[in-house]
Amino acid sequence: MASEVLVLGAGMVGVSTALALQQRGRQVVLVDRRPPGRETSYGNAGFIQREAVQPYAFPRSWQALWRVATGQGNDVHVHWTALPSLAGRLLRYWQSSAPAPYANTCAAYARLIAHCIAEHEPLMAAAGAQHLVRKEGWLQLYRQPALLETALRHATQVAQAHGLDWAALDGPALVQLEPGLRETPAGAIHWRDPWTISDPGALVEHYAALFVQRGGRIAEGDADSLQQTGLGWRVQTRDGALEAEAAVLALGPWAEAHTRRLGYRLPLFAKRGYHRHYQGGGTLRRPVLDTDHGVVLAPMQRGLRLTTGAEFASAGAPATPVQLHVAERAAERLLGLGQPVEAQPWLGARPCSADMLPVIGPAPRHRGLWFHFGHGHQGFTLGPASARLLAERMCGQTPYVDPAPYDPSRFG
Repeated sequence: MASEVLVLGAGMVGVSTALALQQRGRQVVLVDRRPPGRETSYGNAGFIQREAVQPYAFPRSWQALWRVATGQGNDVHVHWTALPSLAGRLLRYWQSSAPAPYANTCAAYARLIAHCIAEHEPLMAAAGAQHLVRKEGWLQLYRQPALLETALRHATQVAQAHGLDWAALDGPALVQLEPGLRETPAGAIHWRDPWTISDPGALVEHYAALFVQRGGRIAEGDADSLQQTGLGWRVQTRDGALEAEAAVLALGPWAEAHTRRLGYRLPLFAKRGYHRHYQGGGTLRRPVLDTDHGVVLAPMQRGLRLTTGAEFASAGAPATPVQLHVAERAAERLLGLGQPVEAQPWLGARPCSADMLPVIGPAPRHRGLWFHFGHGHQGFTLGPASARLLAERMCGQTPYVDPAPYDPSRFG
């Protein structure tokens, strides 16, 4: 066959998968309808989030649910017309967020997160991408002293359990660290372990260029054309049909539609998010999460990037960047924004599973087909770490972490 493995999807997860398989001697073709790093991987806040050992759980208290339902706060926005189609998956998300299952989820999640920087680092060096990286962590900012105290207690517990480096900052110490701030909040948590990236899409492009430099091939094609053959899998590309013994679906928020076409009913859904860049305003040295307004302010090559929290909407629903508008007003008070770079905000989607764990492993009912998606908010962080796990399984090597929690068979 022309290729041993087709990897469909050229975001961080797909490109990392192609590199990991290539490193183990496989011939790989990376297939996408767009160039690498132009979709979900382009639009995130640029964190390699070593401290993110606990995935985002569904609110469990009635107070928190009421806050979302009544539009209080800015971290979640809901299109109520989308709820009928999402209800079953959101119910499973809520059930998975109960204390007992959530504790098991966090344990499995943390085992992958622990390797995120160690797996990114050699790729960055080989790809010549170190100029995109800052190693000064990020700041979790609070305006209300009571909320800060609660967050500090939680941070203490999490850091001790997972060996994380962090510091508690009061308001003056925060302003001293980030003198561009116009306000003096109650304080912040400084997470020191994470790395931050000044252009997330460019990092994916560097990894893709490394893949090509090492002999890989990138083809323009659409996953809709994927078909099983007698010997493996075939996909149509701009340059004709490609066949391989195996195929990997690394399709991010599009995985649900493609797996459904193959007869699977996985509990997948997408959380939409927005970003926009601004120039000419205040500056930051490190990214800041404004917890009161559910927005990250991240210094990047194109300017200060504002990224929003989660929006639940139907696939293809028109953009409703209300969270970004609230965030703009808050950021103007906190820092001074300047002028927007883009005429319209960017809109993308985070690929999520109902149990908050990525889906990594063989498709239960199709020989030679592998799944690699559902990373939620952490596809950019986890791409190389979860790609290593998938490649080890595909190549018959001993997995470096227990693969069972992420296996597609857990959904039946």
